[in-house]
Amino acid sequence: MSNNSSNMPMHNNFNSLHQGANDSMEKNQKDTRDYYTIDLLHIVKSLWKRAWLIAAAGVIAAVVGFCVSAFMIKPEYSSTIMLYVNNSSFSLGNTSFSISSSEITAAQSLVKTYGVILNNRTTLERVIEKAEVPYTYRELAGRITSSTANGTEIMRVTVTTRDPYEAAKIANCIAEVLPVRISEIIDGASMEVVDAAVPVLQKVSPSITRYTAIGLILGVLLSAAVLAVLAMLDDTIHDEEYILRTYDYPILAKVPDLLSSGDKKYGYYAQKHRGTKA
Repeated sequence: MSNNSSNMPMHNNFNSLHQGANDSMEKNQKDTRDYYTIDLLHIVKSLWKRAWLIAAAGVIAAVVGFCVSAFMIKPEYSSTIMLYVNNSSFSLGNTSFSISSSEITAAQSLVKTYGVILNNRTTLERVIEKAEVPYTYRELAGRITSSTANGTEIMRVTVTTRDPYEAAKIANCIAEVLPVRISEIIDGASMEVVDAAVPVLQKVSPSITRYTAIGLILGVLLSAAVLAVLAMLDDTIHDEEYILRTYDYPILAKVPDLLSSGDKKYGYYAQKHRGTKA
């Protein structure tokens, strides 16, 4: 009986240790799960505390974007001519085509063909020679766009340069060169000028509003990202609440910061320390 009695406390102690180990594991798992939640909250709180810094970074970046678009990037201007594709019938090589005003799809295809002819090296070199502008044909090709006007037989050609008068001059030279060039390639084809190009003094790029908005968004996002990374890397314990939330241990005492508390609560020690240091 004595042996059984002596073994019962050992068995109870073993069960207690086993139960304690299980409780500790569950608590550690809970703490681990809570750690990520608390860490996320810590990041959000850190960003909220430094919201003024994020706003300031956004404003500074917006000002930079405004200054870059307004003063550093040279503005560009566009000028447009409108040409009417005047074809009742024409032939291209051995193939014959006919087109009427009701055949919108055919007109759009024809405008695309004319656009290819316009961006041809021979055509652009004639335009450069006539307009007397300092561009290569590749540079000029990058400044010319062509499209149909609302799906009609009207061809719209837009020229964009840094000088509004130069853009209008090039566009009007295209109106003179392109019909001749097309008639050399396509039999029976002709074009009529619907609307000549005029200088437009309103710039098309850069957009000050867009650059300012992009600067604001980038400033806010980059500053928030940097502050979030700093908050994640910060393992400093700032207050006792962090310990209470993270660890299941009571706080027995708190050591005050006597040196940075000023003269109100710990005035005598702070004054004495500063006097001794001086």
